[in-house]
Amino acid sequence: MAALLLALPGVAVATLTLQFTGTPARWAKTTGHDALWLGHAWVDGRKTARDVRALAARLRRTGIRDVYVHSGPFERDGTLSAAKHPKAADFLRWWRKESPRIRVSAWLGQKVNGVLDLDDAASRQRVLEGARAIRALGFDGVHYNFEPIGDGDTSFLDLLVRTRAILGDGLLSTSTPQIEPFPLVRPVARAVMGHDKYWSPGYFGQVVKLVDQVAIMTYDSYLPYPAVYGGYVVRQSSLALGLVPADKTLLIGAPAYHDHGVSWADSAESVEKAARGARLALTTYGKPRERFGLALYVDFAATKEDWAEYDRFWFKP
Repeated sequence: MAALLLALPGVAVATLTLQFTGTPARWAKTTGHDALWLGHAWVDGRKTARDVRALAARLRRTGIRDVYVHSGPFERDGTLSAAKHPKAADFLRWWRKESPRIRVSAWLGQKVNGVLDLDDAASRQRVLEGARAIRALGFDGVHYNFEPIGDGDTSFLDLLVRTRAILGDGLLSTSTPQIEPFPLVRPVARAVMGHDKYWSPGYFGQVVKLVDQVAIMTYDSYLPYPAVYGGYVVRQSSLALGLVPADKTLLIGAPAYHDHGVSWADSAESVEKAARGARLALTTYGKPRERFGLALYVDFAATKEDWAEYDRFWFKP
């Protein structure tokens, strides 16, 4: 048994490396359903109309359809203070003028391990009130990012159901943890970390049913080599393609940032590897998937090289 446990990580690494081989199909690329996370500076007054104009010009040369603008976070009791996004109305006005085809969602969330208690009904109600208020400002929808949500969390499901009811025809999306890549990985990771890093396929599917979009945070994998990380993206994308129906948007998170905290993680993860991994997964899937894209994290950390990799390996490979 000990020998088997020691051998399993090697088997996983070999499997992921093998999955990152082959040639992606020519049609496996953007379909114009990509997304970009935007930082807080766009709604707190640090960014101007000129900045919006410049970003809009950049995004016209991409397949980005949605942006998620950080407009929170929620307070410990679930309240969303308007002071967190004092210039949101100005930003939205500038955005509609410069880039009307790209939808804008309010990126809202908080840590839920010791800060915000989503199991508390009163806190969830205040979260809903905040979502309702920010939607009234003119956002196209709400993008939730609560971390870490545990596998099987029913309070989060309740929040999604009730958010759907107040958004009407507005867009409801959420970031998700990675899907359990191999059997037994989730409980082992939970025992080591003290919380879930992965969701089971079953719970991931439950969340998918309640939203319009899911964006899998396919980064911070802490895998040591580029090929292993690329294979991991293939595996995450392949699992998700089997769980997300074609009428929902599936987004694969691409790491356009370079501060993982350890040098080997910075060198292993890249937009290029995420893009190629997504393309290989699509190729194995065997047919085009319209509502499938990359979600770049995050605008304020993205470099020229990150954008060049997006262009070369995903937008026009």
